[in-house]
Amino acid sequence: MSANLLDLIPVKIIKAKKNEDGKITILKPKFKNKFMLKYVVPKLNNPNFKVNLDEFGSFVWEQIDGNLTVDEIGNKLRENFKEDVEPVYERLSLFIQSIERYKFIEYKNYDPKQDKIID
Repeated sequence: MSANLLDLIPVKIIKAKKNEDGKITILKPKFKNKFMLKYVVPKLNNPNFKVNLDEFGSFVWEQIDGNLTVDEIGNKLRENFKEDVEPVYERLSLFIQSIERYKFIEYKNYDPKQDKIID
């Protein structure tokens, strides 16, 4: 990706839930295949993989609203956690790239076919 990650606007494309402790659990469906969804998933106790986020990841997840850029999320992260989150942009970029790779988010203002930011 040649676009600057800090200029991108992440958007959630998967469900999550907030736990009693305030942390987020992302719910990744185990199957997408229509056959599996119809015949296997109803027999499962839990149709989702659960990905538990820590305090920082949960905070970032809650900031992803389709309006804030990664840079703005980083500023809020630094504002909220101060030096505990430093180096903020290194940590944030690794986290954002990871959740994008696992298809938990996509970018609202990025066209991967043209590899550029769109308006």
